Amino acid sequence: MPKIDFEFNTMDGLKLHGQKWAPSSEPRAVVCLLHGLGEHCGRYGHVAEAFNQAGYALMAFDLRGHGLSAGKRGHAKSYTALMDDISLFLELAKEQYPDLPVFLYGHSLGGNLAIHYALRRLPKLAGIIASSPLFRTAVKPPAWKMSLLRAMYGLWPSLTIPSGLETASMSRDDKVVQTHQEDPLGHKRISARLAIDMLRNGEWNMMHAADLSCPILLMHGKADRTTSARATREFALRVGETCTLKIWGGFYHELHNEPEQSEVFEYVLNWMKEAPNANATFHS
Repeated sequence: MPKIDFEFNTMDGLKLHGQKWAPSSEPRAVVCLLHGLGEHCGRYGHVAEAFNQAGYALMAFDLRGHGLSAGKRGHAKSYTALMDDISLFLELAKEQYPDLPVFLYGHSLGGNLAIHYALRRLPKLAGIIASSPLFRTAVKPPAWKMSLLRAMYGLWPSLTIPSGLETASMSRDDKVVQTHQEDPLGHKRISARLAIDMLRNGEWNMMHAADLSCPILLMHGKADRTTSARATREFALRVGETCTLKIWGGFYHELHNEPEQSEVFEYVLNWMKEAPNANATFHS
């Protein structure tokens, strides 16, 4: 399906870039997608195609400091600013698709943000889909790096260092890895402020898991070397019966880019159709 580009301005004056993909007929719901660290929404065209074919519209935007959006690469001045960006994005979706149910879909850092948004802002959503969500990293960051980041958090919050993301561990598909490595819109930077905020709020999300009232699908690859599948299991247990957990044996970090991606899409779409709030319309 053809994509439509759009832009919107943040509350602090940054211009953010987004894309929309719509099915050929009236959509049954709209999926609002939040991408991961160092990437951009343009990498999700094939995800949008799968959702469009099933009758769902998909909207996404490049987080500040990512892709075609403004802002220093890998930096966000605060989590509150990121939450405000998501609010504006969801309001755009509501304007584009009034009276339709809204699913919030987040991958990796995007999963962290989607869950944090649901817990902090309490929106009425049809459901949340969190793919390889960042609650904790798969490997504990080196002590020296954490010490540096904590020291710079207040002194020089926009200081960026290498994120340490291993491109080869994103997917078992070599073509995906190569394309990701050569992507001019990608980056491997993270600021002191964003790094500490995302780790702290990953733990905050974990501690408040039982407060999540929105239906949620959690998915993780068992062989993920980027974010912790064990933490995702722990979060699912804390949420309880409103959570569906799916662990994909042998899968790497980007479930939607694995050779078996069609199985992942089918699982997500089936869950969406059966979600308890599948017909609930969005309000903030």
